[in-house]
Amino acid sequence: MITSINYEEITNLFATAEADGRSFLYEHETYHLLKNSGAETPPLVNFMVKGSKQTDEELNAMPGEKVVLKIVSPTIFHKTDIGGVKIIEKRPDLIRSSSRRMLDEVPVKFAEWIGRNPDLRPDDYLGLSGEDLENAIKSDIKGVLLCQFMPPDSMAFGNELIVSIRRTREFGMVITAGLGGTDTELYAQRFKKGQAVVSASTELTDGTRFFELFKKTIAFKKLAGISRGQERIVSDDQLIECFSSFIEMANTYSPINADAPFVIDELEINPFAFTDYKMVPLDGICRFSHPFTLPVGRPVEKIEALLHPKSIAIIGVSDKKMNFGRIILKNIMAQGFPVDGITILKPDVDAIDGVKCVAGLSDLKEKADLFVVAVSAAQVPDLIDEIIDLDAANSVMLIPGGFGEKKGSEERAELIVEKINNAHKKGDGGPVFLGGNSMGVISHPGSYDTVFIPEEKLPKQKSDKKRNSAFISQSGAFIITRTSKVPLLDPAYLMSIGNQNDLTIGDLVSFVKDLDHIDVIAIYMEGFNDLDGLYFCKAIRQAVLNGKQVIFYKAGRTAAGKSATSGHTASVAGDYMVCESCVHQAGAVVADTFTQFEDLFWLATRLHGNRVKGNRLAAVSGAGFEAVGMADSIQGEDYQMEMAEFSADTREKLTALIKASRLDSLVDVKNPMDINPAANDRLHAEVVRTLADDPNVDGVVVGLDPLSPAMQTLPSGTRDHESLESEESIVSLLPEVIENVDIPVLGVVDGGKLYDSMVNGLEKRGVCVFRSSDRAVSSLAKYISFRMHIEAIRTGQTNN
Repeated sequence: MITSINYEEITNLFATAEADGRSFLYEHETYHLLKNSGAETPPLVNFMVKGSKQTDEELNAMPGEKVVLKIVSPTIFHKTDIGGVKIIEKRPDLIRSSSRRMLDEVPVKFAEWIGRNPDLRPDDYLGLSGEDLENAIKSDIKGVLLCQFMPPDSMAFGNELIVSIRRTREFGMVITAGLGGTDTELYAQRFKKGQAVVSASTELTDGTRFFELFKKTIAFKKLAGISRGQERIVSDDQLIECFSSFIEMANTYSPINADAPFVIDELEINPFAFTDYKMVPLDGICRFSHPFTLPVGRPVEKIEALLHPKSIAIIGVSDKKMNFGRIILKNIMAQGFPVDGITILKPDVDAIDGVKCVAGLSDLKEKADLFVVAVSAAQVPDLIDEIIDLDAANSVMLIPGGFGEKKGSEERAELIVEKINNAHKKGDGGPVFLGGNSMGVISHPGSYDTVFIPEEKLPKQKSDKKRNSAFISQSGAFIITRTSKVPLLDPAYLMSIGNQNDLTIGDLVSFVKDLDHIDVIAIYMEGFNDLDGLYFCKAIRQAVLNGKQVIFYKAGRTAAGKSATSGHTASVAGDYMVCESCVHQAGAVVADTFTQFEDLFWLATRLHGNRVKGNRLAAVSGAGFEAVGMADSIQGEDYQMEMAEFSADTREKLTALIKASRLDSLVDVKNPMDINPAANDRLHAEVVRTLADDPNVDGVVVGLDPLSPAMQTLPSGTRDHESLESEESIVSLLPEVIENVDIPVLGVVDGGKLYDSMVNGLEKRGVCVFRSSDRAVSSLAKYISFRMHIEAIRTGQTNN
């Protein structure tokens, strides 16, 4: 949508406020900004400066029979809570008396409010109490704003709208919209995710696409008259125009816009009310600042040397004991990296474990592709100087911690970041650094392993099979526990990125997105560097467009801190909600739990090549509870499947299969389908084949009934006439079926440890197996919803 924004006037507003010593706009100035944004016309206002006198004519000039009075102060943003808003009859004498009363009462009430909410005390009032506090508040009050009263068309719940843009440290500019009013925080807490408010990165959306996202909220259903007994009070075009204007302003006054004269830190209208198809702002705040220097760019192309080095140098290897450096050396060699390509920095020692040693960096015969640092943190700053001065390496892996993650180490972290950034500004950009506090990297394509966990405690699979995933984690412990617990994940690359003192998650995903042999990128993060959340999301979007699937888990979900000078948005759209929204918008699936992360990672790795054309599920089991449980698990907070309606041809084939097994008197053809405990392995397999061939079915979950006497689910010799190794066992039959169908099929083995051999046999043959039906269905439902979302992104049909 084409907007008509007067940027010159808006910039002048910011400049005038700055000249007045302010980094914010008063409410009437915020209305003036809206007027110049091309959005709805705000109410008429008259700023009555404290101490000034207004004539009857000036007061009567405000249209209508009623007016609104609002206190104006640089420290009071939530006026309603302290009696700073009054609706009165439009009589000059009443306006004057009510204004005087407000000027006297508000300081007392605000001081009492601060006493009840000490954490929200403005900085200007720190250390003040009693009469001193009241006098300071009174001194800061600038006057009273006389506003036109515009009664809304409806006072019903949901007929007020919050719209805001704000600068976030990690994701840049973000737009939020949803249920507005003084209870907007309550709505966000009480309603399910995405129902009260929605947020999106302004860099990755526009007014029309954000409107499509907003249509999923209760707010839209109320405003559009979709809910029962309510009439529409605003048009779609008005909302799109509003969102488009806010997004365009956000991207113009953005920290990543090199030409921005100012940055909008927060612009919030809460609420917009609606009068005669007009969007009327009833309150607004705007805070701004100056642009800051953007982070120094890293020579990301050198990640090639990090992941696929031709030569490795390592410092910190003991020749006397098995320290971290020695474990790393053994793991590098065990992974198959050529010994003649490894050099150890160790004075007065010729070789360790058959690997040559040199005294120092200056003795290296050639520049190392990868330099692994496994010494104490105190030695690192000087070592970085030497690496940079000698141009000794293309990439450096910093294993030691103590660079910002621990209290007291911030100064050391700042020192090494400064050294590294200075190198990036010169020549070819110097080396790239992974870490500090990195647990290491396993690169199967690079034939090395620098994770400092002994092979005996973290065995590696050394087959030549195709590995199609990359696993990147800020926490080293998370990455090794996941791969230890679920060895089938077995990624091509396992990267522990640590503190991101140099290379960031955005850098690594930006590189991995272009690797043709990688189909899946799984990521665990705890925090992002400044603006790297935005760069990360842009890399995810490009990875999705390149045909990849991205699985994401964000740790640290506490709400952002709220201050007395901030709007409602920080409370209703806190740090985690913004992160989740932006990452989903970019095209990743966001896991809610560690278990769900593992499941989605596994499904993506195994089912990447399967076709997903819809969300219709076929569920089958020989256990009645399992079949019903599958149907109960098809919906969640952010995913949904439907039970498929079988075609006539499928019904006919299923009926024939059941009759051939002499189960027709016990089994009905329906969905979910209980095929009875008497169903054998062959019937299970053929039912799956038939369902997977049905054009009305998009996914199949089959219970494999391990305890059924009719099924061959035990190893040979455990029970007469039963063997997993039999050609007629489900372990043999089901993989052959799955190999020849193109939709997702999951198996369920709901039984104890006795059936681990059955599970292992199926998994080794490429079958995705779950140990409970509800987990299988909910995981598949979320995965299929994700696949449909990224397909919409690739075809340009996404709403966000």
